[in-house]
Amino acid sequence: MNRPVGRVLTLLELLQSGGVRPAAELADRLGVDTRTVRRYVDHLLNLDIPVESVRGRYGGYRLARGFRLPPLMLGDDEALAVLLGLLSGRRSGLTATLGPAGETAAAKIRRVLPARLADRLDSVLESIAFTGEEPDQSAAPDATVLLTISDAVTNRRPIAIAYGDRTDRTVHPYAIVSHGKRWYVRALDPVIGEERTFRLDRIHAVRTMPGTFDPPGDDPVRSLVTGFATAEYRHQVALRIQGTAEQIRTRFPASVATLQPLADEGRPGWHRLAIRAERLDWLPATLAALDLPFEIERPAELRDLVLALAERLASRARGGA
Repeated sequence: MNRPVGRVLTLLELLQSGGVRPAAELADRLGVDTRTVRRYVDHLLNLDIPVESVRGRYGGYRLARGFRLPPLMLGDDEALAVLLGLLSGRRSGLTATLGPAGETAAAKIRRVLPARLADRLDSVLESIAFTGEEPDQSAAPDATVLLTISDAVTNRRPIAIAYGDRTDRTVHPYAIVSHGKRWYVRALDPVIGEERTFRLDRIHAVRTMPGTFDPPGDDPVRSLVTGFATAEYRHQVALRIQGTAEQIRTRFPASVATLQPLADEGRPGWHRLAIRAERLDWLPATLAALDLPFEIERPAELRDLVLALAERLASRARGGA
């Protein structure tokens, strides 16, 4: 690409970052004078790319809203971020309503990715699993952390991470899991010989270490949600609920509760629900919304909360009669 054409494309990339860009700033970034910047703007206008000239003390150039999308100039990390969002959204069902538009957009970007970037993208996609709960894209992890860990997962390489207040914790990562509003990495901690779960947004720095490891054979999605459901909390709740597993899971997903059929105990159609919770105040309303017969085994405090909610609802219903 000759230098003038390359500078025109760089000008477009700068303008796409948003806001009004002063001519002097653009000239400095492009290594030309302001007169040449005006000539480059004319080139963009000739290509039907709507560039506006803003006069005044804070004037300069900006992209206007046009009748069609201008060519996009994306850096390496930006291209990977857009493509990863499209592909992960498709896998999780988040972009199912887009129809073929998401597929064609992803295909267009993939076609122009250099081999180096395509390999990094493949590493990310091979290492990520989804629990089925709708992800929150606003809570996505740092791109550098994600790419480094996904490469380590794919190549079975140990990593040293700065996590929370600790630094240089060495772990063996074997999967990245997107669950609800968070991204997690499942890894073996070789010091204690146990599997651990780390939130990616709490990893401040990561570097790949020498050596390799053999990943465990368990399902990372199942181990993650089971770990959440069986974690130590203040209250241990046990309920018996009459209904199908599908009905119960609408309010109590696998990451919140474990479910056991009671047919062997002579109660077909019933399930025992075990929950470990830090608070109980959310359970009465959830049970009411579930609208299935239930019995409270423990704790007694939960029974009191359910009765209190029932009395408040009955009182308000009578008052409105």
